[in-house]
Amino acid sequence: MTWIWDGLSWLLLIGGVFFGISGALGLFRFPDFYTRVHAASITDSMATLLIISGLLFQAGWSLVSVKLLLILLFLLITSPTASHALAKAARHGGLLTIPEHVSPQIPLERSAPDGQSPEAPNG
Repeated sequence: MTWIWDGLSWLLLIGGVFFGISGALGLFRFPDFYTRVHAASITDSMATLLIISGLLFQAGWSLVSVKLLLILLFLLITSPTASHALAKAARHGGLLTIPEHVSPQIPLERSAPDGQSPEAPNG
């Protein structure tokens, strides 16, 4: 029976490492600050949840499990709050997103194929 708990524990640990690595790649790949904060926040919460859950299965029911649960609860509350505060401070400080930085190449109004405006009635 212990091999089932060990297998589940390793599966959770590997899943947590996968989410952690994918979040790190997202920090390099995403174009602006806000998408990077989003990637870091989501993957941080998910990786933490999976890794600590895997460690809970390894520890069994003991004082270590209680400490791990308290750490998990603390991280699941503070991580999204910190990411939100960071993004809000960046927005308040005037950090723009990518569409506001780049001049649009697409015209604001689309024209109809025959040259008429799209609002003009047909007929």
